[in-house]
Amino acid sequence: MAKPLLKIQRYFRRKPVRFFSLILLYLTAGSLVFLHSGFVGDSGPGARGGRDSVIASEMGSRTSLSDARGLGIMGRVFKETHRSTRRYGPPWMKKARQEGQEIRTGGDYTNNWNRALKGRNAKDVDEGRAKYIGCYIDDTQKRALRGVSFFDYKKMTVFRCQDNCAERGYMYAGLEFGAECYCGHKIQAPNASESQCNMECKGEKSNVCGGANRLSIYRLELSQESARRYGSAIFKGCFHRPDNVTLALPFTAVVQNMSVDKCVDMCTEREKSLAVLAGDRCYCGFPTPLFPLHELENEDMCLHRCHGEEFESCGNDEYFVVYQTQVQDNRCMDRHFLPVRAKQLVALASFPGAGNTWARHLIELATGFYTGSYYFDGSLYNKGFKGERDHWRSGRTICIKTHESGRKEIEAFDSSIIMIRNPYKALMAEFNRKYGGHIGFASQAHWRGKVEPSGPEFVRNYAPWWASHTLDWLTYGKNIHVVHFEDLKRDLFSKLKGMVQFLGLKVSEDRLLCVEGQKDGNFKRSGLRKLEYDPYTPEMRASINELIRTVDAALKKRKLSGVPEEYMPR
Repeated sequence: MAKPLLKIQRYFRRKPVRFFSLILLYLTAGSLVFLHSGFVGDSGPGARGGRDSVIASEMGSRTSLSDARGLGIMGRVFKETHRSTRRYGPPWMKKARQEGQEIRTGGDYTNNWNRALKGRNAKDVDEGRAKYIGCYIDDTQKRALRGVSFFDYKKMTVFRCQDNCAERGYMYAGLEFGAECYCGHKIQAPNASESQCNMECKGEKSNVCGGANRLSIYRLELSQESARRYGSAIFKGCFHRPDNVTLALPFTAVVQNMSVDKCVDMCTEREKSLAVLAGDRCYCGFPTPLFPLHELENEDMCLHRCHGEEFESCGNDEYFVVYQTQVQDNRCMDRHFLPVRAKQLVALASFPGAGNTWARHLIELATGFYTGSYYFDGSLYNKGFKGERDHWRSGRTICIKTHESGRKEIEAFDSSIIMIRNPYKALMAEFNRKYGGHIGFASQAHWRGKVEPSGPEFVRNYAPWWASHTLDWLTYGKNIHVVHFEDLKRDLFSKLKGMVQFLGLKVSEDRLLCVEGQKDGNFKRSGLRKLEYDPYTPEMRASINELIRTVDAALKKRKLSGVPEEYMPR
C-alpha cells in the first residue's frame, strides 16, 4: 500500500499544477452539491421526502427480554430531487415570487362478541387520543393483546405505541418492560395491581410503560375510517348469504371447533383475500359482483358464538362474518404505461391537500395504467408512481396530476377531473405535508411559530387559492368531471367507476372490488392523531365560509351539484 502512495506523491511533486487543479475541481464539486441541496427544499410538491418508519412484527412467544432485542423500529428516508423550474400556486403568489371503563377480574375483559366490533364509539378519551384503562398481566405463552407488536429499547413512548396500534386499526395498545408495544382488539388477561406497572418508558421518563410481564393498556379512539382487526385480519362486517354461495365463494370446508383464527389461517394458506365464517363452515374467496360486500347488515344478525373461541362470533347459515386476510388481491395490481400515445391530455387537478395522490393511487389500480404529474416527487416515484418521471406531455399516462391554476395552464389540457375537498381539511393536510411529509404531521409549534409560513399566514395566503383554483378550472376547463373527496370516501365504488368512464375506459367491476380492499395506499396518515388545538380563528372561519359559498354557487351555476353538506357553515 505504501508504494502506490509514494508513487502518487512523487508524481504530484513533479507536476504541482495538476495537483492544485485536482484540489480546485474537488472544492468546486463540493460547492455544487451544497448549492443543489439548498435548492431541493420546499419548492414544490416533491420538496419533502416521504418517510415511512413503522415495522411491526407478529405476536410470538418471547422467552426472554434479550431474545426480543433484535426486533426494532426500522426506518428509511427517501431523498429526492425536484425540477425546480416547476412551481405551483395561485397566480398572485407567482407574481409575488417574481417580485370511563371498569376494570374486570375474570373471563372476557372486553365484553362478549368482540369489543372490536362494538366498542369503537367510546367517548371516554384522554387528551383526544386514548384512555388509560389499567395494568394487566401478560403471559409470554398466552398474550393479553394478540395483535402485532414491536420493540424500541431506546425511544419507546406511550404516544408512539398508541399511534402505531391505531394506524393498524387496533382498539387497544399496551406497553411492557418500558420498551415493548403490543396491539390487540380485545384484552385476554386479568388486571394486576397498578404498582406492578412501574417501569419508565425508554424514550419518555415521565411516563410508565408497564413492568415485568405487566402491560399498561390504553383504549384508543380511532377515526371512523380506521380498520377493525382480529390479529392480522381486517374485520369487514356482517353480510347476508349470497344467492349462489358456491359460485361466489368457491372454496369451503367444515371446521371442527371453529374460530376466527382457524378460518383466517385456512384462507390465508389458500391465498384468498376473504375469510367468511358461517357457523361451523369456513368459506374462502375474493370480493366479486356476486358477493361485493356493499350491503352491510346489523352485526347483531351475526351473533353466534364460535365453538372454538368463547368471545368471538362465527355467524350462521344466513348471515356471514367476513374478514380480509393479509393475502394481496392481485386482480388490480398490474400497472403499465399506455400502449399507444394518448391523443388528449387529461388533468387530475386539485388544490394541494385535496387527495390528489390518493386519487392517483385509486385510478392506477382501477385502470391498470400509470398516472403522470406536472411535477416530480421522488418519494412518490419510490412508492410506485412510475409515471412521475415522465414529462407530463409524454402521452404515456392515463391522466396528469396538477395543482396549477390560471387560463394558460388549464387550456393546455383537453379535459380534467377536478378533485375538491373541504377547505378546512385540505388546508391542514397541505400544512402537515409541508412540515411533516406525505404521512407526517405539523406540530402546534409549527402552526404558531415564527418559521414562515406560520399557520395564520398560511391560511391567509392559501385559503383564497382553494377557491380560485376551483373557479379557474370551472371557467377555463374544456371538459370537466367534478369529484368531491368526501363523496369518494363514502361511495368509492360508484364514484371511481364514474372516473374510469370519464377517462374513456371500460369498467372492470372485479378490478374495482379489488381496489376497495386496497384503497389506502402508502400515503395515509394515522387514524389516531388529532389536533389538540383549534387552528382556525373566528376571522379565518368567516373568510373560509365565504369562499365555500362562492364555490358552491359557481358549481350550481354550471348545473353541477354543490359542495357536500358538511362544507357549509352551520
